Amino acid sequence: MMQTRRSSLTSKIEAEVKLLERHVAMLKAIIENQPIGIIRLSELLGVPQHKVRYSLRILEQEGLIKPSPDGAVTAEKLQEFLDYLKTVLDSMTTTVQQLRQSLG
Repeated sequence: MMQTRRSSLTSKIEAEVKLLERHVAMLKAIIENQPIGIIRLSELLGVPQHKVRYSLRILEQEGLIKPSPDGAVTAEKLQEFLDYLKTVLDSMTTTVQQLRQSLG
């Protein structure tokens, strides 16, 4: 059995994809449960509160959510961003598949 080890060639992209995965999970939870606060998001997703706060800050900076007295709610720009994200992910998928095929 081959030993799995992390490589500096892939560790950055793996970390970024994991972070994107968390931000998207957070966004989906907000869409489905808005308005929703930090504690509830933390419980719902099993993510520590400090990581929830970080994701909320990033999502707010992107203009995808906004704070309300009862918790985070989605912003008008959301659907436009989701369409953009799907396009980016499709492009990345194609690139990754080509890269994989090039390795035989």
